[in-house]
Amino acid sequence: MLDTRQIGLHAYYLGTSWWRKQSREKLRQTGQLPVCSLFYHRVADAHPNPWSISCADFERQIRWLQQEFELISLPDLQRRVSSGNNDRMAVAITFDDGYAENMEFAIPLLLDLGIPVTYFVTFGFMDGERAFPHDLKRGIPLPTNTIDDCRWMAEQGVEIGAHTRSHCDVGGIADRATLIDEVVTATEELSEAISRPIRYFAFPYGKPENMSQAAVDLTRQMGLKGVCSAYGAYNFPGEDPYHIQRIHADPEFIRFKNWLTIDPRKTSIGRGFKFFD
Repeated sequence: MLDTRQIGLHAYYLGTSWWRKQSREKLRQTGQLPVCSLFYHRVADAHPNPWSISCADFERQIRWLQQEFELISLPDLQRRVSSGNNDRMAVAITFDDGYAENMEFAIPLLLDLGIPVTYFVTFGFMDGERAFPHDLKRGIPLPTNTIDDCRWMAEQGVEIGAHTRSHCDVGGIADRATLIDEVVTATEELSEAISRPIRYFAFPYGKPENMSQAAVDLTRQMGLKGVCSAYGAYNFPGEDPYHIQRIHADPEFIRFKNWLTIDPRKTSIGRGFKFFD
């Protein structure tokens, strides 16, 4: 049964469906349809938490996305943004952190369906045993991916990306040596470990205050192709293609649909974003 909040969300979605459809059509006609990038963390049925989604809910989202959007890679997203013109609804899928349980259902499903995915892993936790601090705090040390997991995924065509060494708040790092270790050295070690080039970096937490221009400059100097945030914003044609703005794949389906069908109230978020110095 729906609670009052959920009833309100459904009412808003249905009540604004004509408005959002007209808004999308206007954006399509002018070649300014934004491209969405979603981020997930953990797909599993056991030990649900705020950064997890059940297998059934994940599959429901993926099947709906298949029906409504082109599912594209991050390089394709960047090409559409840099071209300054996009008239097709499209979504790129990413994962953050590196939870081992994603190998049981989510990744096999995406591979079976031929859906591109970028998988960001925190290098310091890639032994399959060391749990993330936020999981330890909850008393549930969830398993993490191993190097072998990432090698296998890369062999299947999954794009492996970097997510620091320690899942740190990059925006809070004042010491340059620490910043270089988290952003540069950990990325290089990840690349060496899986024998694949690393092209993308995702900031842990991903809010404006969790990122910095200094870190972005380091990724550019390394030759990476882009960085990802996670504060909920669309990627509009003509914006900076190096900065990929992502939306949380909310397990609550009505909220998920509201974001993906382009809520006009949210289209100003992230426009002209500048990283903190």
